[in-house]
Amino acid sequence: MHEKQNGLGFATSALGLGSWNTWDRMDFDDAVRLLRHAIGAGVTLFDVAHYNMGPHAEQSRTDLLFGEAVRAAGINRDEYQLCGKLWLWDYPNTGFAEQLATSFDRVGVDRAEAVVVGDYFERPDIPRIVTEVAEQIRLGRFDVWGVNNWQAADLDRALGFASREGLPAPAFAQLKYSVARRSMAEGPFYGAHFEAGRLTLQASDVFEGGVLLGKTPSRKIGADPGGIRDAIRSAASRVVAVAGDFGVSPSQLAVAFCLAYAPVANVLFGVSRMAQLEDNLGAVALAASHGAEVRAALEDLWLDRSVAADGTF
Repeated sequence: MHEKQNGLGFATSALGLGSWNTWDRMDFDDAVRLLRHAIGAGVTLFDVAHYNMGPHAEQSRTDLLFGEAVRAAGINRDEYQLCGKLWLWDYPNTGFAEQLATSFDRVGVDRAEAVVVGDYFERPDIPRIVTEVAEQIRLGRFDVWGVNNWQAADLDRALGFASREGLPAPAFAQLKYSVARRSMAEGPFYGAHFEAGRLTLQASDVFEGGVLLGKTPSRKIGADPGGIRDAIRSAASRVVAVAGDFGVSPSQLAVAFCLAYAPVANVLFGVSRMAQLEDNLGAVALAASHGAEVRAALEDLWLDRSVAADGTF
């Protein structure tokens, strides 16, 4: 599996497995086999979080199950990278040290390679966040950090404050990014940071919960910024048709589209069946051989061009 040596600030795989609504939707033995196969195929990044705050106050067991499955699979800690989450829904009432202690204990680890500082309802205290993140890095609890769906102006403040104070700045942004949702990453909000090399992009929700692939998910899926999900649903048939032109599956096409965007460090997705993982693995070769053609063929499906002018989601 292709690795991005400096993509997120550490060497990791171009594809990563996310945890939300994933491991708790699988038979445990199937999860063990899938994790072992993923590692063998070179997928070494796992985005794992404790979903217990704000809109994610669902007390999911997905992080517990991930840790149990990794141990059952005989996967050593030095064989994979962990990307955790720090939530701002109840911050600073629930601080980062407390969140990390809980999350690491549930997974069964003592540190992560990276964390993503999550999205929020109200404007957060940026200097406090950057300062507290820096302290957790100093204590060795993780190495680098990124932001998740922040307003562009708040990202600018974080980068500026970190630079002035000599503190670790966000190295990457985990954004909803796909064939259909491109404005935050490719437009003026985050685009300048990606182009300048200040940040890399970790693409998430690349299938729109399956809607982009023509599926009708029954499980909880991500938010719909801009209210464009019906348009995405209508565009799914086009994605299927273009995939047929390339002789690949719609999921391979959707992942390859993201991988072929230069700022993308890696692409996160969730799978609950071995066949889905195997299928998605084929996107790496497709992006390497036909990435530019894939993006050109889907250029007109950029559906969120009218995203809010202030860079909100």
